[in-house]
Amino acid sequence: MSDITQVQADAVLAAARDAARGTETAMNIAVVDAGGNLKAFTRMDGAWLGSIDISIKKARTARYFDMPTGAIGELSQPGGPLYNIEVSNGGLITFPGGLPLRGEDGTVIGAIGVSGSTVENDHTVASAGAAVELQGAARP
Repeated sequence: MSDITQVQADAVLAAARDAARGTETAMNIAVVDAGGNLKAFTRMDGAWLGSIDISIKKARTARYFDMPTGAIGELSQPGGPLYNIEVSNGGLITFPGGLPLRGEDGTVIGAIGVSGSTVENDHTVASAGAAVELQGAARP
């Protein structure tokens, strides 16, 4: 199993942090490895304490299912095929802000999760982190 490196995780955090500054919001940003384990994390000055856990769970949710958390949210609405999935795996987050990170060969090597603002801003910041061109990793 390929894994995101520390250098790659740091680059993802840096890009996401820059994007958060661009939205003028303080964010919690988490990067997990291919196994869903926390690899890197930052809490910007003034970011909500309650969003620490949410950012980590968004990253894990994106990794566990290898899809954006917002897509899982669409499938988990009442009557949907994944209804109530958020109560599995010790708690998942099924709204935007979590994205898988893929290696050059398409293999998922980790995920990013962002929390601290609107779900639109969370997704924007996560997308900026996921879009970083990394040696050995490609965009999700």
